[in-house]
Amino acid sequence: MKKKPTKERIIEAALLLFEESGFHAVTVDRIVKESGTSKGGFYHNFKSKDELLYTVHDSFITYILDKAEDAYNRYSTPAERLYETVKSFVMMFEMYRPHVTVFYQESLYLSEEYYGTMKKKRDRYKQMMFRVVAEGIECGEFRKEIPVPITSMAIFGMTNWTYKWYKENGRYSIEEIANIYADLIMSAVLTREACMKPEYKRFFLSDKQEFKEVTSYGYD
Repeated sequence: MKKKPTKERIIEAALLLFEESGFHAVTVDRIVKESGTSKGGFYHNFKSKDELLYTVHDSFITYILDKAEDAYNRYSTPAERLYETVKSFVMMFEMYRPHVTVFYQESLYLSEEYYGTMKKKRDRYKQMMFRVVAEGIECGEFRKEIPVPITSMAIFGMTNWTYKWYKENGRYSIEEIANIYADLIMSAVLTREACMKPEYKRFFLSDKQEFKEVTSYGYD
């Protein structure tokens, strides 16, 4: 089997170590040993441990930002844009859950240079969500009584916390969880008239395969 590239091996090892021990407790030597690489290999790919931490953060934030921008450009209505953005954010945890975990644990340790770059991307994502919700209210698809900032931040809070409890071997797949979140959010924001549109039936669980009956929570 072909060995993974050095950079990928370093990132994978760092994710495990940062999650277990924290950023400051993990040395470059320890990352090199865990990844089976060398110091030369490390510094060929990263200027410093700070840049490695930034790369971990940047990978998933760039991914969800690209997905949100793609949804905005591909679809023509706020409802479709919001639905696709929520789905893509939740599906992101299938690939990037360790990255998100490390981000929330260690983002305070980003240097000023990297933190500034990261904040700009996070702010772009936040403003895209605010824009979609505002446009949904303006065109009459979303309920006019729900404030844009509270609605947007509630969506962020709900979806962001998934990293805390999602398990790959849990009762629900990440796609099923994404469908549940999308149903909850679209049911909450859409007007009654918008909910009845035939083209929006796909937003709701009732239009999807029935979920299996469970006797305990889906994250067990």
